[in-house]
Amino acid sequence: MAGMHALSPAGSVFALDVAGLLDPSVTFWSGWRDDTLVAIGALRTLDAENAEIKSMRVASEFLGTGAGRATLRHILSEAALRGVRFAWLETGSSEAFLPARQLYLSEGFTFCGAFGDYVENPFSVFMRHEI
Repeated sequence: MAGMHALSPAGSVFALDVAGLLDPSVTFWSGWRDDTLVAIGALRTLDAENAEIKSMRVASEFLGTGAGRATLRHILSEAALRGVRFAWLETGSSEAFLPARQLYLSEGFTFCGAFGDYVENPFSVFMRHEI
């Protein structure tokens, strides 16, 4: 969360904190190399056909290693097994989030408008993926 707050203005951080990750609608995964946490990500069920990818992060020492892509693919695979038709996400619009946006685009996400309870704002980019 500290990293997200360092990159986004107050009120524009939508990553789930620990309490949010404990919600029954959320499944959380972590990827490890031995005893080192490499990546995290979550899937929040919105309804029978829609889910939101939440709180994807890769530890700084593992950026560029494919850990984010592997995490994203795992989450999308799990979503498909659950019958999810569309995966949605919100990410930052600043330059710091460019690698994340490029990853999502390379995995088939497209830009879209705000969804769910989100509202359009200059600090967010919204994307969706048909599974």
